[in-house]
Amino acid sequence: MKYLFSLLLIASVLVASAQDDNTSGEYKKRVLEHTEIDFLVNYYQQDGENAAVTGGRGTEDLQDLSPTIVVAVPLNDDDVLTINANISAYTSASSSNINPFDGKQPADPFVASSGASKSDVWGNVVGSYSHSSDDRNRLWNANLSVSAEFDYTSFGFGAGRTWLFNEKNTELSLNGNIYLDTWSLIYPIELRTNQGGEHGFSGGSFQEIVPGYNPSFNEHTSKGRNSYSAGIGLSQILSSRMTGYVSADFILQDGLLSTPFHRIYFADKTDYFFENFHLADDIEQLPDSRFKIALGARLNYFVNHRVTLRTYYRYYTDDWGITSHTASIEIPIKITDKFTLYPSYRFYNQTAADYFAPYNEHLSTEKYYTSDYDLSEFNANNYGFGVSYTDVFTKGHIWKLGLKSIDLKYHKYDRDSAFAASMFSFGLKFVVD
Repeated sequence: MKYLFSLLLIASVLVASAQDDNTSGEYKKRVLEHTEIDFLVNYYQQDGENAAVTGGRGTEDLQDLSPTIVVAVPLNDDDVLTINANISAYTSASSSNINPFDGKQPADPFVASSGASKSDVWGNVVGSYSHSSDDRNRLWNANLSVSAEFDYTSFGFGAGRTWLFNEKNTELSLNGNIYLDTWSLIYPIELRTNQGGEHGFSGGSFQEIVPGYNPSFNEHTSKGRNSYSAGIGLSQILSSRMTGYVSADFILQDGLLSTPFHRIYFADKTDYFFENFHLADDIEQLPDSRFKIALGARLNYFVNHRVTLRTYYRYYTDDWGITSHTASIEIPIKITDKFTLYPSYRFYNQTAADYFAPYNEHLSTEKYYTSDYDLSEFNANNYGFGVSYTDVFTKGHIWKLGLKSIDLKYHKYDRDSAFAASMFSFGLKFVVD
């Protein structure tokens, strides 16, 4: 929290010191007239029975509360500084079973442990700076980000450029980002050596406690994971009622792309149990590189001053064997000048990665293996509904903050692999007078 307050203090100083550098005496509309502050809160809940932590079989119950603050500060007519700070506090039955042997009850993949990995806080701070040309036909931006969680830290940076043509009816954008991540190598408890009494019993290791148990496991030699992305987008006003947008994104990842605490069970190996828990044969092993391509298209149609249709399609493929299709529609319905409803629907379909197999179906002769159902074949449906209140004149005030909008949204996600999730979002946008 101290970092969040420091960022807010910096933003306040920038607000106070920001000066209009237009000394020519000519009028130029500012890119952002006033400082804007967004307060957002998301609550996410999920459940399923295919946890990757327990090899593709076990509880996926998770709750997450994520408050976010976004401060956009106009430094002058042309430049805007934006600071985005996000904290995500979660409780996960799945990750708690990295060490399921808490001694309070027999270990079971469908029962949460009270271990240290049951809950954690993820923090992320992103700072971005944008500059617009005098004619507002060119814009460039740059960003820096830092995030951390119990098992990894990440540092990212990127930049982008945008051009407007054809009397601002056509817009072309380019962007690139780099993320440098470092894992903390946390393995399933039974695969660790010299863990002492971590599993709730005295003794040295599970190999000593469970006769015959001898997993084929080697620790990772690398902790790093890097991601490089580049994207291009083109939008066009097609008519007085229709706009279109196409995009292409390319992502290259290298390094440790598997998760160190995801268990694997081999069908050609003897099964060993302690209490009600299946002891791992190995951990997830995936290639150290992955190349992704995503092609997207949007088409928005303004039916009338009350109703708009927003459609989207994306095709995705990668060199791990996954191909996916995403199709969505959102229909904003303006009930009054200030209230808008947002019903939406999204369909998603993907094929399985070449290295995926369900619980206890991999073979020890394979080079790569995962039982993470995010890499399986599945269909998913996402149903959403939202309501928004907007007051462009910010007549409502809280202290010196003019209330510009209030947003409330709900999404229900269902996957045909016995996985379901719900998300509630609440947001307030203020303008600093």
